[in-house]
Amino acid sequence: MRTAVAPDEGALIEALRRGDERAFMGLVDRHHALMVRVARGYVRSDAVAEEVAQDAWVGFLSGIERFEARSSLKTFLFRILVNRALTRATREARTVPFSALAGEDQDEPAVGPDRFLDASHPRWPGHWAAAPQRWDELPEDCLLGRETLREAREAIDALPTRQRQVILLRDVDGWGPEEVCDALGISDGNQRILLHRARSKVRAALERYLDPQVPA
Repeated sequence: MRTAVAPDEGALIEALRRGDERAFMGLVDRHHALMVRVARGYVRSDAVAEEVAQDAWVGFLSGIERFEARSSLKTFLFRILVNRALTRATREARTVPFSALAGEDQDEPAVGPDRFLDASHPRWPGHWAAAPQRWDELPEDCLLGRETLREAREAIDALPTRQRQVILLRDVDGWGPEEVCDALGISDGNQRILLHRARSKVRAALERYLDPQVPA
């Protein structure tokens, strides 16, 4: 079944098919940096990730005439990106099975066990030993400062591949869950688990930065 295309997106598709350079450069400005970060999860260097993103743009332009709007335009673009990145990773002989990527870290605790009281605690077994810091009590300039944002970016970049991809698309670029599942080829349940684990790790990293006394 064909997906209804929003008027703005329909006009953009037609502009791209006409070879409108401004329309294309607008897409590049909006998506290219994120494409490189997503591709970097598959390949060995930033330079190769840049090559993969460039190759994905070529594939996107080549395929726009055949685009049937069964998904959003950005989902179509990122699906091409992921396919090109997987192909390049295979050539580099550093890829893992796609199913393994989709299920990575399923059994890994999102929060370290030392953040909770021992099961033998006489009153509060299993409760927080060091509860998450309330960020609404921190000054806004502290949360939005350049150094804090740098810490958040580094925490995201340190995540396992699939977690990093999901949090980048969901929380950095504002994608909906269905779009993420479609672009990355994962189930909704998988997407929710990966996002939860990614958010927990980034939050923990920021807690340690904002309050060095928080357990690692």
